[in-house]
Amino acid sequence: MSIASTSTPVRVRAPGKINVFLEVGCREDDGYHQLATAFQAVSLYEDLTAEHAVGFTMAVSGSVDVSAVPVDDRNLALRAARLLAAETGYRGGVHLEVVKQVPVAGGMGGGSADAAAALVACDALWGTDVGSQELHRLAARLGADVPFALRGGTAIGTGRGDELSAALARGRFDWVLVVNEDGLSTPEVYGALDRHRERHHLDIAPARKTPAVDAAVLQALRAGDAAMLAEVLRNDLQAAALSLRPDLAATLELGESSGALAGIVSGSGPTVAFLAESPEAAAELQAVLDAAGLDALLAHGPVPGARVIG
Repeated sequence: MSIASTSTPVRVRAPGKINVFLEVGCREDDGYHQLATAFQAVSLYEDLTAEHAVGFTMAVSGSVDVSAVPVDDRNLALRAARLLAAETGYRGGVHLEVVKQVPVAGGMGGGSADAAAALVACDALWGTDVGSQELHRLAARLGADVPFALRGGTAIGTGRGDELSAALARGRFDWVLVVNEDGLSTPEVYGALDRHRERHHLDIAPARKTPAVDAAVLQALRAGDAAMLAEVLRNDLQAAALSLRPDLAATLELGESSGALAGIVSGSGPTVAFLAESPEAAAELQAVLDAAGLDALLAHGPVPGARVIG
């Protein structure tokens, strides 16, 4: 493709996510794990603007610490742009401007949201028009969370998290997110989980080869019932994240004793997500956590996936 559909920059917004349920299967021979997860896209966003350029470059800013975010081909968004160009035969380049609101290395899929936004923005900017099915295929090649960032809303992920199926979610769920500038490496957290399971194999049930989302989670989402969902929140990575970051246990205890329906480590952490009964209850909890010196943010879900805006 050599003729672009637009000469003006394209702006795309993509959401962060919370895993309201995450069961991790046993470690396979290739080192990966089968997953069963319930994703919810929430109202912390990544804004990405794409404009024509000779090569492939990017810049990053935001309301969170971005000092550790690479701006070369290690960045998933830049890799997404190059992948789309290679797959479609597009011969130009792009400059990406990313404004981040999702915590970096926080277990909320910010990098995956950037990649999804880059696919949507470059497809619109270049006029490649590959369609949603092809965008999903390319997203899955970039990482397990990228297809969900494209889709948004609420969905069930299986396989390595990239095989998505729709999940009906009614109403609105209100969250208070406690973020931390000291991120956690996802591979390190999975490694800690494997070691935890090996050490305690006599005390805990073995991991299933093919995990599945608890039916009670789907029921709570369909009902739009925050109290019901709070009873069935689950993250198999939480114990591993707490072993690497014991301070998160105190954060969970404070939130749950200060009005949260329940708290959970988001994905591989270290972001902690508290489910609140209402927007008002979430605002009250945020005030308590802020007063304790924590960086607490309000968010709600579900929200749409990567979309062109403006």
